[in-house]
Amino acid sequence: MSLFQQRRIEFINKMQANSMALFPVAHETIRNNDCEYPFRQNSDFHYLTGFSEPDALLMLTNIDGVARVILFNRKKDKSAEIWHGYRLGQEEAPAKLAVDQAYGIDEFETRLESMINGIDALYYPMFQNDALDHTLKTIINKLRASKRKGAIVPNCYFDCLPILHEMRVIKSEREAELLAEAAEISASGHIRAMQACYPGMWEYQLEAEIKHQFALQGTRDVAYNSIVAGGNNACILHYTENNKQLKSGDLVLIDAGAEYQGYAGDITRTFPVNGKFTDHQAQLYQLVLDIQVSAINQVKPGVAMADINKKVVSKLVDGLLALGLLSGDSEALIADESYKDFYMHGIGHYLGLDVHDAGSYGTLDDPRVLEAGMAITIEPGLYVSNDADVDDCWKGIGIRIEDDLLVTEQGAEVLSADVPKTIDEIEALMADAKAHG
Repeated sequence: MSLFQQRRIEFINKMQANSMALFPVAHETIRNNDCEYPFRQNSDFHYLTGFSEPDALLMLTNIDGVARVILFNRKKDKSAEIWHGYRLGQEEAPAKLAVDQAYGIDEFETRLESMINGIDALYYPMFQNDALDHTLKTIINKLRASKRKGAIVPNCYFDCLPILHEMRVIKSEREAELLAEAAEISASGHIRAMQACYPGMWEYQLEAEIKHQFALQGTRDVAYNSIVAGGNNACILHYTENNKQLKSGDLVLIDAGAEYQGYAGDITRTFPVNGKFTDHQAQLYQLVLDIQVSAINQVKPGVAMADINKKVVSKLVDGLLALGLLSGDSEALIADESYKDFYMHGIGHYLGLDVHDAGSYGTLDDPRVLEAGMAITIEPGLYVSNDADVDDCWKGIGIRIEDDLLVTEQGAEVLSADVPKTIDEIEALMADAKAHG
């Protein structure tokens, strides 16, 4: 039995008796005129099917204790396939995807109207898909108008996403392998960037080196828009313009990850454009690195990421006080959040089919604790923009160091450990690349 089948069974077992669940795919999106953006499947749909075509919908039913899996997808069309590529169709779908039945997507509304009649509970991604919301509203209201003729309308409606997203939080052994592969490919891209970087290079050229390496290692897909930020651009957290020239004496922050078979890598490294940290850059960098290593060492089952972040903030404030970028009492600076001028995000996030993966983090008062099988990032940062009220020697320095981790029974495995991150390792790698052309 495939992982996709196991997941579908697990979801069906969480459904009420006499119920139905619907999962739509992502839509192709027009980029301009008649050109589409590259299609990327909806992560939830991928999780349950592994099917990568657009214009489809998955139906799960649990009726009289019998589970059924039904796929609605595009019909075979010779002309369309000549222009746009192969379609699975309906005949091959049951064997290829281990579904009980497949129908054309153009039959969905007609078949749903008859199949939903008599269902007690309906699960679907509420307010996430306008087309599906409209279809359900039309059909259910039509059934309501036919109650006196014996129509039975669902009396319970559930958002399927909280259930499914909780399933996605704990990774299977196979998912852990795919995440490790995504991290390894991502790591090779970051290493290539360090080796290829030189003053005068454009940020987008360095981005191209990373993407080229991803392709050489087995995937053309990126998990998100890459950040290649030189100098003060690194103080813009989600900077993606990548259109400035890299200057000698500046640092460059690269946040980039490959996507491998749907799973995301997410690594950030910061290094000197010319291969050599200045004294002030090194002091800030070492502070962030020490904090990151300390945070990674805290990762284990039973610990909340929110609590790790509190310790990160404390260490960061102490470090900024020692360097003179902050002044005052550390507890007061934490209480009034003065540190947020320099560190304004959290310590990390879940990782999986989405780079910011699905799942609950709990609440501020009751944060969720880590469990074995979770995949997370650990990514402290320090951002001293040109507008900061500090000595000029610190300005225009943005630093983030991010690694991908799999939580284990004993602690954590760092999946992205291949990328150098100590000052000596980075400078040695860049010097060796320069020496050998």
